Amino acid sequence: MAPSMLAIRETFASLVADGVPHNPRHESSQAADDSPLTAHHSQLANTAVSCKGVTKEFGANGTKTLALRGVDVDVSDGQLTLLVGPSGCGKTTLISIVAGLLNPTEGSVEVLGADLAKLSGRGLVEFRAKNIGFVFQQYNLLPALSAAENAAVPLIINGWPRKKAFAKARAMLATVGLSHRADNFPSQLSGGEQQRVAIARALINEPRLLVCDEPTSALDAKSGHTVMELIKQVAVQPGRAVIVVTHDSRVFEFGDRIVEMSDGRISSDQANVAA
Repeated sequence: MAPSMLAIRETFASLVADGVPHNPRHESSQAADDSPLTAHHSQLANTAVSCKGVTKEFGANGTKTLALRGVDVDVSDGQLTLLVGPSGCGKTTLISIVAGLLNPTEGSVEVLGADLAKLSGRGLVEFRAKNIGFVFQQYNLLPALSAAENAAVPLIINGWPRKKAFAKARAMLATVGLSHRADNFPSQLSGGEQQRVAIARALINEPRLLVCDEPTSALDAKSGHTVMELIKQVAVQPGRAVIVVTHDSRVFEFGDRIVEMSDGRISSDQANVAA
């Protein structure tokens, strides 16, 4: 029996919200700040993300840890930007701030023309749902749902009729080469296939920013290569920026640009001549 709409909403909401910190600054923003759900153009039309002087501290008093130390970085649309560096260098903290899951301690963050600091809690959630797609390291598929149902979840949560949502999900699965697996459950799929379902789910709302956190780290070399080829071919297009966080040097060839981090700072930022 298909799960109820309420069950889907509650399960997916808890999945996405798990580990997201409480955001009192956003809750205290003015109601007028709820409005910029569709991002307007920023000063540079091809700049999707702009971080200026971003720092992030965790802890308090003598236990403070400085995770980001004045990060300045821009991300352009129409490109696949690789954010690389060793574990603990600040990559995940930075993309969490870009996605509005964390507040910076200092600095400014503009995403798709919207200043995230000016969005209230509800406005930020709606902005994220409309404009940002996520691909996680561990897929985060719902085990009781088929591939098509998993891909359709964002549409169902946003109120699409089930028939229409599932039709679009099947079309998206065909785009990622999984039309023959649409009715299979995650347990019946390989790791690479599960990640392709996750990519279909991330793209089904046609986001203008796609954030991928270590999308190949749980995959073998061949599957990882296939996933990155797919992200490069399907996700990267004019009007959409793609950020891939990785320490997997096997996939560096796919980046249009490689931004390297070290000890909470940008240590290198250059076009990838091998792309």
